[in-house]
Amino acid sequence: MKELTETDLLRKMAAYCASSEHCAQEVRTKLNNSGLTEEATERILSRLQADGFLDEARFCQAFVNDKLRFNQWGRIKIGYELQRRQIPEARIQEALSEIDEETYQEVLQKVLKTKMSSIKAKDDREFVLKLMRFAAGRGFESQEVNQCLKQLFQADDEEPMDPTVD
Repeated sequence: MKELTETDLLRKMAAYCASSEHCAQEVRTKLNNSGLTEEATERILSRLQADGFLDEARFCQAFVNDKLRFNQWGRIKIGYELQRRQIPEARIQEALSEIDEETYQEVLQKVLKTKMSSIKAKDDREFVLKLMRFAAGRGFESQEVNQCLKQLFQADDEEPMDPTVD
């Protein structure tokens, strides 16, 4: 297999970054796997950032938006995944603060409504605990989940809640 030069790798990484948003850590990993020296890797990363191919603020915004809308994740899980990608905490908080509250509540409500139909529980307490555990696994904050569950149960008061018994 032909060894790629620094110029070839720069071109390849520019195409990679142009196809979708990526963070510096993802590009660094790809470059390190290609056997490039650390100095060459840093030069390529600097060039990609200077040319606008890599922008962590833009990456964070796209990541938060995509994970909320498509994966239906909460702030906690999104924040954790950004930390795993070595994004600075200030940048993570900035991106998370840009989440539209109305959209966030709609996603949480949709997730909980969908899950409610598939939960089997002995009593109401177990039913609520299973919903809370599920929402926590998706990365939603407990106070947000409590508030949403209150709204859902108040809406269901016209029709009494009847969880399926095991």
